[in-house]
Amino acid sequence: MYNSETEILFPVRLASVLSDLRGDDWRSITEQISGGMATRSEKIAFVLMMIRLNGCIGCNADSYRAMRGCAACARLTIRRNRNSDQELLHLYEQARNEAEIFIAKQTNERLNR
Repeated sequence: MYNSETEILFPVRLASVLSDLRGDDWRSITEQISGGMATRSEKIAFVLMMIRLNGCIGCNADSYRAMRGCAACARLTIRRNRNSDQELLHLYEQARNEAEIFIAKQTNERLNR
């Protein structure tokens, strides 16, 4: 059974459905990501963090998680996560640093061609 709300990796468009699950700091970051004011590296970082938290890499079309859809999976993951909001924001900041390094490398490679 295929759910049309299931994608291969966590879609950034679902950040807004997660905003009401934690405190004000969490709400702030999800609203920034979904509000259109986020930079490319911020969006990539949020997606990377969610992929890691949700376990998207191990998900497949036949799994229970995939049948329920990405939004339900992500909501359940964030609701059940035992990290504090500050720890989640730290994971986001780590992912953002990784994203910025990756983007800088890609930009340098293009310039050096």
